[in-house]
Amino acid sequence: MATSSKLTKRNVDAAKPGDRVFVLWDSEVSGFGLKVHPTGRKTYVFKYRVGGGRSGRRREPTIGVHGSLTPDQARQVAIEMARDVSLGKDPASLRDQVRKAPTMSKLFDRYLAEHARPFKRASSVRNDERIIDKTLRPALGHLKVEHVAREDILGIHGSMADRPYEANRTLALLSKLFNLAELWELRPDGSNPTRHVKRFKEERRERLLSEQELAHLGVVLSQAERGPIPDRDGNDRLIFPPAITAIRLLLFTGARSGEVLGLKWSWINWGLRRAELPDSKTGRKFVYLAPPAMEVIASVQAGDPDPNFVVRGKTPGTHLVNLKDPWGIIRKCAGIDDVRIHDLRHCFASIGAMSGMSLPMIGALLGHKDIATTQRYAHLSDNPVRSAADQIGNRLNELLKPNALTDIGQAGNAQNE
Repeated sequence: MATSSKLTKRNVDAAKPGDRVFVLWDSEVSGFGLKVHPTGRKTYVFKYRVGGGRSGRRREPTIGVHGSLTPDQARQVAIEMARDVSLGKDPASLRDQVRKAPTMSKLFDRYLAEHARPFKRASSVRNDERIIDKTLRPALGHLKVEHVAREDILGIHGSMADRPYEANRTLALLSKLFNLAELWELRPDGSNPTRHVKRFKEERRERLLSEQELAHLGVVLSQAERGPIPDRDGNDRLIFPPAITAIRLLLFTGARSGEVLGLKWSWINWGLRRAELPDSKTGRKFVYLAPPAMEVIASVQAGDPDPNFVVRGKTPGTHLVNLKDPWGIIRKCAGIDDVRIHDLRHCFASIGAMSGMSLPMIGALLGHKDIATTQRYAHLSDNPVRSAADQIGNRLNELLKPNALTDIGQAGNAQNE
């Protein structure tokens, strides 16, 4: 049966299901109706013909379910669909396109498969995967790529205000994701929602070890090489020997942890005493091996080395991938709980700066491409200059004292005698 009257909540609620589906048509908007199913389910529909006229293809898409939509809300959708029809559009096709549009979860998967894994280092891929799985997929994964707005980005970034470094890395990853979404034609050009989202200020954290702390660390490393070491809670902790090798190499080379952990025997140039890395964070790189570093590597070679990697993993043919746990034990035993593994790189650089090495030289040792990156050690590199200035100033001060002439005369007489 088919009737026509204005659809209201009262007559929609009053509609009783029959043996077959029937439609109550709205008297105000042509083509808008309520479909009543034998099960009692009631859905709003809009009937029209694509292209207009009787020759057009008939379409009758569902607008929504009664209960989740009121008759007035459904009628408003029908009015908008009727407007599209009058402009020659096909609302059902547009709705299908929206429904089939990729979600952010799909974009994350495509980013990892087509960009991150083919073009980024393994450690960077792992970090991207961690940010995506921990933060981005839960927050954005269900949204359509084209529907993500700046307010969504601001919400995620703002919720991480207590972790500014992590928040800014997450924002940078999102920026790359949406740039690729534009390149892959999943969003219009120039629509990146991360634009104008201000990054948090990051306080550069550099924890340098004192000579006394380095001495304590040396004692703990030596003890760990001989067997279990007692932590401050009195528990004996056994350290995987390659982890100790890695920590010593980090101290003696200033290299990044990924560079040391992935170091291959084939990269060691024994004659020039350097590791020739084919790829690093800054491209091809030489890691210069001071005599203590060469001793560490030679001792590994003299033992039972892995055929591929200097710092072997627990599975043959692999390298150690994480220093977090062994370093956590060692630093606790050495009483330097707040020292991160990356601070060992800063320690190497600070020793060079305080020994009078130039910033370009330190940058070359660390593999910095930009001198501005090395500039953080400038306040340490003036120690020898300050010492020279102190010597000159002290001498001038002595010469300017009232009794300086007497002292000079006495010194001259002593030389003549």
